[in-house]
Amino acid sequence: MTQRCLVEPDVDFVKQIVGLGGETLKKCFQCATCSVVCPISPDNKPFPRKEMMAASWGLKDRLVKNGDIWLCHQCGDCSTLCPRGARPGDVLSAVRSYAISEYALSKRIGEAVNNPKKLHILLGIPTALFAVLAFITVFCGGTMSSIFHAIGLEWSHGGHDGVIAHADFISTWFVDLVFVPLALWVIINFLLGLKRFIVDIHENAVLEGKTDKEDLNIKKMIQALIKVIPAILRHDKFSQCSENKDREISHMMVLYSFIGLFVVTNIFFFVLYVFHIPGPYSQLNPVKWLANISGIFLVIGGGLMIKSRLSKTDQTTVYKDWYLLGLVLGLGITGLLSEMTRMAGLAGVTYGVYLIHLVLVFNLFAFLPYSKLAHVVYRTVALTYAEYGNRK
Repeated sequence: MTQRCLVEPDVDFVKQIVGLGGETLKKCFQCATCSVVCPISPDNKPFPRKEMMAASWGLKDRLVKNGDIWLCHQCGDCSTLCPRGARPGDVLSAVRSYAISEYALSKRIGEAVNNPKKLHILLGIPTALFAVLAFITVFCGGTMSSIFHAIGLEWSHGGHDGVIAHADFISTWFVDLVFVPLALWVIINFLLGLKRFIVDIHENAVLEGKTDKEDLNIKKMIQALIKVIPAILRHDKFSQCSENKDREISHMMVLYSFIGLFVVTNIFFFVLYVFHIPGPYSQLNPVKWLANISGIFLVIGGGLMIKSRLSKTDQTTVYKDWYLLGLVLGLGITGLLSEMTRMAGLAGVTYGVYLIHLVLVFNLFAFLPYSKLAHVVYRTVALTYAEYGNRK
């Protein structure tokens, strides 16, 4: 006997998907061309046809809790070959943006990140914060130095005499007191979101018959993750796309630049607080080589991404895309400029650029669970679950 199901459309959900870049959703007439031409869609319960149907009906739970929306890499093949111009790739991108806000701790922050009218707030808060910290560092340095000396600590970590150091403008202590708790907040945010996310995609997979494994085996999930990571680092899925294959290089450059900068930051953090060796560090230091190369890759990769977006006039690009692309390119440019102007002896210029750099880093970290960049975490987990469920 056919199973009966009560459908309760969520009209508000459909409107939000349209607002996030899925305005072509209603053009879909379920021909299934998208699922047929997609080079990375699994044979078992392929996407994105079923997701387009669920989105048209406003079935929020069936979409937000669906791991398949994250398997899509928005390569564009389905959108190019769609006979109705429904752009399934853009619709799934909009659904992912909605899902990111759903799994993050505060929906209000998610709404602000995706709202261009709130950008001045996202930039203004960290700007005011770091401006105050700069004022304290520059004009109250003597008092702070005495306080830190009394408790057996060095105050500014400002480097060597006669050398311009960014720590003389904003103390390293202040920078770390901002970003260490911020990093912990981001980790907690993701952990709580992923706990719900994994449970949801497993329940959805069981409901739709994508897996016959009733109980989730964490040990096997970890084993699947180990198998998936090399494929992510090689960008195997991107290499299968044809329409937007050029994105593979730019995405790899940005990915590896972030990995490189993450390694550099942790090494210098360890050197500073364990060996008590403050910067600036010599340009002959291999870690500085990694930092500079990563910064160059970030600028080139970000530039190529923007060029690709501008050239793809048939691809929907909305504010959430430009916000992330602007952050990526801005981080690379200000990071390199702050270093070059410091070495050139332009104290006022380098301090100003450094302030802008810190504001952009703050935006990247604080709003990571709410921006499009969160797909790095959710897509990795979804690909891991697909491997775990043997969905080829």
